[in-house]
Amino acid sequence: QLRLQESGGGSAQIGGSLKLSCVASGRSFKNYSAGWFRQVPGKEREFVAGTSWGGVSKYYGDSMQGRVIISKDNDKNTAYLEMNHLRPEDTAVYFCAASINSGPAVLPRATSYGYWGQGTQVTVSL
Repeated sequence: QLRLQESGGGSAQIGGSLKLSCVASGRSFKNYSAGWFRQVPGKEREFVAGTSWGGVSKYYGDSMQGRVIISKDNDKNTAYLEMNHLRPEDTAVYFCAASINSGPAVLPRATSYGYWGQGTQVTVSL
């Protein structure tokens, strides 16, 4: 069973940066693509970014495109989400997810992922 654990969330100022980490355990992360989603109360989970098994192909959602970078280090069994130029509307719980599939039609859909972390809160304010 693959398990995922996010870290790196917290408070940030407007215009600031945060880097989230997602450590996988239980199985080798190299056999899974990785994605990051975010969610605020009352809304559906929103796709932020996704990357293929080897971390080469990367896809970004509209809401944070140009401000985030996803990466994946299979040697460390870890995926990352670097977030820059943060805005108050980026405040959300951020989730890491893993899928056995990949590709541009797959990664933006939350239903493509079979494994999820518990989430980490990101709060952006003055």
